[in-house]
Amino acid sequence: MLKTLIKKQFAEIFRTYFYDQRKNRARSKGSVIAWFVFFILIMGGVMGGLFASLAASICGGLLAANTAWLYFAVLGLLAVLLGVFASVFNTYSGLYLAKDNDLLLSLPIPVRTIMASRIVSVYLLGLMYAAVVFVPTMIVYWLHAPLTFFTVFGPLVMFAVISVIVMILSCGLGWVVAKISLKLKNKSFVTVFVTLLFIAVYYFFYFKATDLVRDLIANAAEYGEKIRGSAYIVYLFGRIGEGDIPAMLIFTAASAIVFLLVCWLLTRGFIDVATASVPAVKTRSRQKNEKRYSVPSSLLRREFARFTSSPNYMLNCALGIIMLAAAGILLLVKGTDILEQIENMMPEYPALVPVLLCALICMLASMNDMATPSVSLEGRSLWILQSLPVTARQVLFAKLKMQLILTAIPVLFASVCAQIVLRLPVPEAIVFLAVPLLYTLFSALYDLMLGLVMPNLTWTNETVLIKQSGNIALALFSGWGYELLVAVAFFILGKSVGFVPFMTIVSVPLLAAVVLLYRWICRKGTKIYQEL
Repeated sequence: MLKTLIKKQFAEIFRTYFYDQRKNRARSKGSVIAWFVFFILIMGGVMGGLFASLAASICGGLLAANTAWLYFAVLGLLAVLLGVFASVFNTYSGLYLAKDNDLLLSLPIPVRTIMASRIVSVYLLGLMYAAVVFVPTMIVYWLHAPLTFFTVFGPLVMFAVISVIVMILSCGLGWVVAKISLKLKNKSFVTVFVTLLFIAVYYFFYFKATDLVRDLIANAAEYGEKIRGSAYIVYLFGRIGEGDIPAMLIFTAASAIVFLLVCWLLTRGFIDVATASVPAVKTRSRQKNEKRYSVPSSLLRREFARFTSSPNYMLNCALGIIMLAAAGILLLVKGTDILEQIENMMPEYPALVPVLLCALICMLASMNDMATPSVSLEGRSLWILQSLPVTARQVLFAKLKMQLILTAIPVLFASVCAQIVLRLPVPEAIVFLAVPLLYTLFSALYDLMLGLVMPNLTWTNETVLIKQSGNIALALFSGWGYELLVAVAFFILGKSVGFVPFMTIVSVPLLAAVVLLYRWICRKGTKIYQEL
């Protein structure tokens, strides 16, 4: 029975690999094998290759400095971090708040068997992610160090210890996440915040990785002494990889004791945890007058409610908001130095810097494409809007206004920050502010047009619309293509034409496209929407 429950757990985790939601049927054996081969290539080939490259870049230097323990401590902690982060949310939903807990508890299955299957799935998932980091770490070490019993056995013991630590931390943090999720009313913004935080941390370390590795190798002895003095447990942790017997015994015994303690606590409280539900919120009934809104305002509020209810929608179709805000702040902090370097690179183009900044703001604005999937996201409930006493134009303009509001404000912020740094004369400043706003209007109209021309109302997963649909890709790459054409035109005309004349030249076709798209949506677009 335990084996069956474990198989069920992994079938749920990898459900997409076994079941085609779009066709509503199980995948063929060949398709399942292909999906898992793809998964192995991504995990082992791409991610494992990245960590193997990191391990290879620091292993030789640290071994030469006689600090192999620091090599294992750094990559071992990285394996723990990745294992916990990747499996903690599955722990929260699979161990504590699984949807089938009530069903399983009603069956003649011992509670300890259900609990054991949950714990084993948590352990194996954490083991898989930790292996992405630590298996390349071991292989690189064995290629650099002389092979003895302890150099082979030590890393294997450390890998086993890491897998147990990952399981313990996943269970603890999963419990915290489960408790917080029961208290939250709107989880979408929390999901977006955590994802953006992870992306920011990832890119920070990605761009700093070379300097960090170089500094670590150059000062290995100094860092080693500091860690040994102030964080002795980290030193012992790294010594496991070197095959140090006392360190192996201490960490193995401690991990086993904490693991047994976690299992004992889960055994005692598993029924309470497994049957936990969102507590009923006590509300006091009171009479109040509901505020009335006009039809356009009501439709716009509906679009914003749909947007803020989906983390996937916000993350994939509104990343330009974050990028524009970050670009504006970066310009205020580092803008003067960066722009001087760019200006010195090509002094023969006097308008290079303002044109480049204007094009950059437009490119970041094109990353907002909320209007493109907005029509398709109505799905099979599209008839509800079509049956209401509202016109198709009002519905489409609400989708258009949402993208304009969410894009024009950060575009204006980034443009003002750029203007503070550039200090352009009044005519040039007006043009600099107007062109990105004109492009924002064009982008919103163009994205809505793509959503009407290439709709998909039979989807089963909104992620397909937001990430994998053709109109989304076309909206994004078309925006980048326009900026590329502007850059080419500038390098052809930039030596002889100033900033204002050049931006006027590129804005004329943009303004014409805005007029044509507006007329198309008011006439042809409304007819297409009514016939969907």
